[in-house]
Amino acid sequence: MASLYSDLIDKLLEQISTMEKGARLPSERQLCMDYGVSRTTVRNALGSLVNSGVLYQIQGKGTFVRERSRENLSNYYSFTEQTKRKGKVPKSLVTDFKVRALNDKERQVFDDPSIEKVIVFDRLRLADDMPMMYEKTVIPYARFDKITKDLLEKDALYEIFSNNFDTKIDNVRERFQVSSLTKKVAEALNLKDGSAALKITRFSYDKEDKLIEYTTSYARGDMFYYETSYSPN
Repeated sequence: MASLYSDLIDKLLEQISTMEKGARLPSERQLCMDYGVSRTTVRNALGSLVNSGVLYQIQGKGTFVRERSRENLSNYYSFTEQTKRKGKVPKSLVTDFKVRALNDKERQVFDDPSIEKVIVFDRLRLADDMPMMYEKTVIPYARFDKITKDLLEKDALYEIFSNNFDTKIDNVRERFQVSSLTKKVAEALNLKDGSAALKITRFSYDKEDKLIEYTTSYARGDMFYYETSYSPN
């Protein structure tokens, strides 16, 4: 059922991407016939897209398109800047913030014996108050010890790096994979437990090639996709 539900959301998003804002979707009965799924699956998928702000419903009239397409994650180096460019208001809510010793995985990732403590924080990223992404970030404590929860909610992380620590990101390595949301993250994004998501693991380096940011992001699959292009040699 979860696979049918996720597949239907992807197919509906493809259909919506070709429709004008305000266009009406086919009836639930017609969608059942078009995609070969049950009425329950159709209703759940439509409900998820309504909750996401992609669609809206009018009692007795049907389901209509609010937004035309998902965002391409290949353009999202900075959530704050890209959200502003889309004409939306970005917001970050820090849901967890702590300073602690590195765990075994983080010790391997940073591969720097001089790093003894890290700042670890979770952020819920919103656009026009709609939850879009959930992120867990790890940065070296000794280098960025003046960063606080309040500062992270006020300013973008990369602005803090630049303005408060005279540090800029020189190189970024990212890994994309399909994942499903845990109950905690799904609730934060107003989605069902186990909903499909794009998991992005980011490694950001300064000009001395030192790792200064290790972030794992979960972008909701109903609002984002990843697309790139290249010329094979």
